[in-house]
Amino acid sequence: MRTVSSTIGAGAMPPATIKVWDPFVRIFHWSLASLFVLAYATGDEIERVHVAAGYTIAGLLAIRIVWGFVGPRHARFSSFVRPPREVLAHLRDVALLRAPRYIGHNPAGGAMIVALLVALAGMCATGYMMTTDAYWGSKAVEHVHEFLANLTVGLVVAHVVGVLIASFEHRENLVASMISGRKRAVN
Repeated sequence: MRTVSSTIGAGAMPPATIKVWDPFVRIFHWSLASLFVLAYATGDEIERVHVAAGYTIAGLLAIRIVWGFVGPRHARFSSFVRPPREVLAHLRDVALLRAPRYIGHNPAGGAMIVALLVALAGMCATGYMMTTDAYWGSKAVEHVHEFLANLTVGLVVAHVVGVLIASFEHRENLVASMISGRKRAVN
């Protein structure tokens, strides 16, 4: 489905856009980002808020995993999870400024999604474990939880850098597309 909005200036037409990110993916993305910042910022200081944010993140992750199998095309894992060889080839092409443009996630973006989902799921699992009798006060579980939280911060930084590089390389605002759900239809 392509749409073209009204003309701009002296008869120039804006580029056609297509719907890429469905409302759930966009709401999930920005909710997850906000909740992670909230959980990370509150930590041990405001435990109720931290735990509530953690449980909400766990719920969002569960729904996103299901959506990765039943959601629309660009939300499905099958559309963006690529073998490591393709991810490495894509990263090489990015470094050489010759990476192809993807309408959905590129191979590196797909790998980042998987890494973030795994790190966040591990963080939720260890956070929950710390509330159980079996692991209450376990320094080992707490250290793993904190390690995963800090790893996730690093992954988020890498994700943002990747988005900025792809936005620059392909001359499109990927942040805006995650808000509107739309991307330029043609290269």
